[in-house]
Amino acid sequence: MSSSPAPKRRLDVRHQSTERAAQARGGRRAARRRTSSAFRPSMATIGALALVAAGLGSAIISDRTDSGTLSGDYQALSADASSGGFDVSRDFDRELLEEQTKAQADQLLAAQQELQVATQAKADELKANQWVLPVTGYHITGRYGTTNSLWGKGHSGLDFAGPSGSTIVAIASGTVIAVKYSGNCGNMTQFQLDAEDLVIMYCHQSRQVVKVGQHVVAGEVVGYTGSTGRSTGPHLHVEVKPGGGHSADPEPYFHDHNVYP
Repeated sequence: MSSSPAPKRRLDVRHQSTERAAQARGGRRAARRRTSSAFRPSMATIGALALVAAGLGSAIISDRTDSGTLSGDYQALSADASSGGFDVSRDFDRELLEEQTKAQADQLLAAQQELQVATQAKADELKANQWVLPVTGYHITGRYGTTNSLWGKGHSGLDFAGPSGSTIVAIASGTVIAVKYSGNCGNMTQFQLDAEDLVIMYCHQSRQVVKVGQHVVAGEVVGYTGSTGRSTGPHLHVEVKPGGGHSADPEPYFHDHNVYP
């Protein structure tokens, strides 16, 4: 009895089955390779295609764009470079920086000069409008409009009585228009004020130290108190003449400039 043929057939069947499985696996791998070899665009490929398309579009548009538009676009791109969007040469940046820095410095200097002029003008205005008391150590012995046997119809000014030889100063800035001896006024000095159409008159001085045409400022020494002319004692008589005409009450003018005799 022979038993060998049956095991051989089982081995042949098993071998054939293994070969078919291997062939099936090989077919699947080949199919995957064929699929992998198909065109799959990467991100880089997509970007390159976009740039090519953009270039073609620019070439087409450039045929329809004038040089002025292109120049404007270039300036816009150059300006945008400051935000980091575009690359601009270092030489261009340096030239622009120097130009703008100089322009800025010139503008700053002009502003400073304008401010200085304005400040000086304001200082001159304030200085011209500043009033001060003409004397110190005084007491008022006569006011505007009062009457007595000496003044007749009414007193024409404001009297500051004090020791003879006391310093007299200009009450405000102005120009000296008269320095002389004038009858009842004795030694008299007149000033045309800078800031207002007013003439200030000082009377009864013992001595004057200014001359006609001289410019004086508030607080500057112009003379010394005395009792020259028609006077009963050393004092300074002050008159205010609007427009250089008739005398007016001095006190409201003093008060308008925050000076209160």
